[in-house]
Amino acid sequence: MRTQEHVGDPADETARRDLVARLDRLSTWPLPYAYLIIIGIGFLFTFFDIFDINVSFIQTCIALKPGCTPETALSSLSLPVFLNVVGYVIGTLILSPISDRIGRRNMLLVTMLITAAGSLYTALTPDYANFIIARILTGVGIGADLAVVNTYIGEIAPKNSRARFTSIIFINSALGAFFAIWLGLMLTLPASPWPTGLPFAMASKTFADGWRYLYGIGALLAIVGILLRIELPESPRWLVGQGKLDRARVIVEKMEAVTQQRTGTLAPVAPSVAIENRQEDKNPYVEIFKNPLYVRRFVVMVLTWLIGYVTVYSFAAGFTSVLTSIHYPPPEAGVIVATGTIGFIVGCLITSTWGDAIERKYWLPISAVITLVGGILIAAAKTDLTMSFIGSGVVFLGFNLWVSPTYALSAESFPSRARTTGFGLVDGFGHIGGGIGILVIAPLVPKMSPTGALLLICAFLIVAAIVVQFGPSTKGKDLEEVSP
Repeated sequence: MRTQEHVGDPADETARRDLVARLDRLSTWPLPYAYLIIIGIGFLFTFFDIFDINVSFIQTCIALKPGCTPETALSSLSLPVFLNVVGYVIGTLILSPISDRIGRRNMLLVTMLITAAGSLYTALTPDYANFIIARILTGVGIGADLAVVNTYIGEIAPKNSRARFTSIIFINSALGAFFAIWLGLMLTLPASPWPTGLPFAMASKTFADGWRYLYGIGALLAIVGILLRIELPESPRWLVGQGKLDRARVIVEKMEAVTQQRTGTLAPVAPSVAIENRQEDKNPYVEIFKNPLYVRRFVVMVLTWLIGYVTVYSFAAGFTSVLTSIHYPPPEAGVIVATGTIGFIVGCLITSTWGDAIERKYWLPISAVITLVGGILIAAAKTDLTMSFIGSGVVFLGFNLWVSPTYALSAESFPSRARTTGFGLVDGFGHIGGGIGILVIAPLVPKMSPTGALLLICAFLIVAAIVVQFGPSTKGKDLEEVSP
């Protein structure tokens, strides 16, 4: 076991406590608000990439896979989506621990670079095999990026508004999903009258590569994200944990100045605060799995994500397939999904306003009930498009409402010396549930009644809502108090 050199020095211990106490007294977002936009652009791209395949895959499949037709395309959707999830798991398990070693800001640049390369590779891919490889590479970057972003936000945001600022960033995720699906409709489907299509859609016999433009736009967004992220400071909590106190002090002083400018005053520094236990091993996996507290949290949170992601991915990446399997024509299904993304944005606005009003883990039962209501509405709608639009919006509201508060909870559940690793573990392994939703649950849908199929998909979120209640309570608590 290798102990960090700085932890045995009493003067350093005093300095660490002082810096943590100064961070804990900050009462508002302590960096320029532009940094929220900078981080958010990365999230916008990440979810743009997750959702862009939802309605564009028909055109992609026809272009790249021999024998693929509009009628058979969606039956092939599960493989690239599943392998994208595999890449996600690989990325988060391999790259997240590196963030705990080299810092959040540096890894934010690396993950976005990988994701940009994957999206550009997808746009230029010459055949179906390369398309699959490109989706895996993109998944590697996305998986790690989500872990690092949520860790960074959790360590920067004030203790009374960590869920709120995580949700504010998550608004960009909703916008990314919104733009991906609507652009996918416009670029990859032929024009048809509203509401069964888009009159201004562009696909035709002479324009059959709209899907390439879609992924190219994603790559451009990622490149913009890289250039902007260069401006971000390192997480001072991570610097404190690494013994880099001089660098941490400079950043904390700037954060205090921003807070004082916005609030007019700074709260007094607490005379005594909790600080993290000493880092005993350079391997962050060891830091988690040698500690019974973090092992228990790992089990609860990984089960929450694994079970909940069955519902999320069944809708997020396969909602169009679900709707076509219950007899909606593909263009109509795409429009229903695109309209539903408005519910995603509404959900983010709700949690960005009231995310810290209740414990993080209480959001999931609320989300499960709303998702269930939306599923019932869609099943009951049959050919009633108005009800289908409403049901889709309610579904998107429901299955996304829990995500950002649970992101916050996952990051809070582990110490800063292994926080990105802990988040990456639970979210990464949790994505196996996404694969189950795609490969196991989605194929069952055509064999079931619409009501039975949608109830099955929603049932997993209900189970996850029960499991997460065994997780920690973190609302308004110092990070070092929650995860020593």
